[in-house]
Amino acid sequence: MKDFYCCITYYYSDTNLKTQINMDFLETHNLLGLVIGIATFLVIGMFHPLVVKAEYYWGTKSWCIFFGFGILGTAASLMISNILLSSLSGVFAFSCFWSILEIFEQRKRVEKGWFPENPKRKNTKNS
Repeated sequence: MKDFYCCITYYYSDTNLKTQINMDFLETHNLLGLVIGIATFLVIGMFHPLVVKAEYYWGTKSWCIFFGFGILGTAASLMISNILLSSLSGVFAFSCFWSILEIFEQRKRVEKGWFPENPKRKNTKNS
């Protein structure tokens, strides 16, 4: 059992070393902000189709899902010491919170006919 623990510890410390080397490269070449910006752009871009699909299948009740993931992302952002991962967790969290507003806006877009309505929920209001 002791050998297994030593292998796990060695692997964990080796992983931290690789992560530290990658972070040093990003910071040395002033690329950290660029990487965070690109990743933020991708996360925000990913949320538009998620909101559309969530409203289509679950209606406005799906705001609870986004709220839960937003809380988890906020907690992760506060607990992670790596600046890159902490920043991306924060971006994810607040994208989830913004999606709560967008779910209700999407409902209005569906009512205007800009997006298709789920025929299984056609006669239900605020679903």
